[in-house]
Amino acid sequence: MFRAKKLDLSCFVNVRIIRDHTKRKVFAQHEPERQALRYIVRNTALAPRTRATAHLELARMHAYTRSTQVKNRCLEGGKGRGVMRDFRLARVSFCLAVGMVWVRVGLMSRV
Repeated sequence: MFRAKKLDLSCFVNVRIIRDHTKRKVFAQHEPERQALRYIVRNTALAPRTRATAHLELARMHAYTRSTQVKNRCLEGGKGRGVMRDFRLARVSFCLAVGMVWVRVGLMSRV
């Protein structure tokens, strides 16, 4: 439904990465409209009918337009757990990129 014909990804690609990429693009596209509807719903100075209409319209929007649908995924391996937000890399990929090795205790040391 929302999937792009051509992907503008320059990383590891699997189904989850494609789905997450699609969710990010749809979220960015619909965010202003969603914020406006949320403002109308929360504004108590407006008529109840207007607020109810905005609430129904907000509920009718696709799930991909919500920010909670976006998942932080590793750009290298597509992992969804242990991802560092700043680098968008999983812990293991980050350590390999930086040149560090995991020690048994869970601490990192230089190679």
